[in-house]
Amino acid sequence: MDFTFSEEQQAAVEAARAVFTPVAPDSVPSPSLTAGAVAEDFDRALWSKAADADLLSLLITPEHGGAGLDAIALCLVLRESAKVLARIPLLEHSAAAATVEAYGGEELKREILPRAADGRLALTVAAAGRTGHDPAELTVTARREGASGTGGWVLDGVQTAVPWAWGADRVLVPAHTGDGAPVLAVLPGPGRGEDLPGLTFTEQISTTGERLAELRLDGVHLDDRHLVDDAAAWPRLHDLLATGTCALALGLGEGVLKMTSDYAGKREQFGHPIATFQAVAVQAADRYIDLRAMEATLWQAAWRLSTGAGGALPVAGDVAVAKSWASDGVRRVVQTAQHLHGGFGADTDYPLHRYHAWAKHLELSLGPAAAHEEALGDLLAAHPLG
Repeated sequence: MDFTFSEEQQAAVEAARAVFTPVAPDSVPSPSLTAGAVAEDFDRALWSKAADADLLSLLITPEHGGAGLDAIALCLVLRESAKVLARIPLLEHSAAAATVEAYGGEELKREILPRAADGRLALTVAAAGRTGHDPAELTVTARREGASGTGGWVLDGVQTAVPWAWGADRVLVPAHTGDGAPVLAVLPGPGRGEDLPGLTFTEQISTTGERLAELRLDGVHLDDRHLVDDAAAWPRLHDLLATGTCALALGLGEGVLKMTSDYAGKREQFGHPIATFQAVAVQAADRYIDLRAMEATLWQAAWRLSTGAGGALPVAGDVAVAKSWASDGVRRVVQTAQHLHGGFGADTDYPLHRYHAWAKHLELSLGPAAAHEEALGDLLAAHPLG
């Protein structure tokens, strides 16, 4: 078996490093010292650099101005972005664009994909549901207008913690029809001059200090071309978002472990670097094992998403395993880093506390480890092994 990445995937990594390596993780005010949001918008300058490097169009086909790469390439790029806490909606934008291309109508593709590919249009996804733990597609209803059921659509419900919503031009919102089938509504972002009656956004603040939004729909009318009614679209989008979140957690964890290694090699106690103490080395080694397990399960999930390869369980099983490892692993990595840094780790002039806040956000995004373990249990019950 060949586990090496392709030349195209490796080229995407090099492009990502050129864009993200210069980024300062503390380029905005500390969330620990800011009562509200750390910034009004995501990092537009970095967004432009990512667009110039073709990082926003990785999953879009050349027909619509993209690179035509796969989920593995996206995860490789996300991994690099998380090492410096890049403040752009790269995951949500890429996953939304790929879903529109795979399942949207031709008119919707022409409207969104060319501008999404070059960064003129920013996309995000409402994937947290009402509480952050319930299935997102069940918290919004979509019904046909008119007695004949042949008109447009009417949407009602709520989605919470929509990431990067205030800077997004379009928000993909999962919903369900009367027969329970999942659909995706493509709605305008707030303040884009295309406000729909009944659609409101309310500010929320993440543990990272970034602006989130609660999205409410009260009888919002939507035409057919802005609703993706393929039942496979939302499960695919959810799996891609969850896998990408694992890549972000891996990159963040690797950045934190390197930061801790550098610190432990310089910090002296009793005349020796603390890295030479067995208790410190053992804790760091345990976290390294966590990262390798996170990496192995990530690539398994990304590979199945990219290739459509079969397995003993549906691809959602591999995604659940990866997200379970990512949620628990990234938490353990940042907690150990804080412990080994001592009081220095809590210094707001040092970036570690920011990584801790982002790690907590990633741990809970799309559900904590326990939620994915429960989902895995359901899949095993439905698809007995052996």
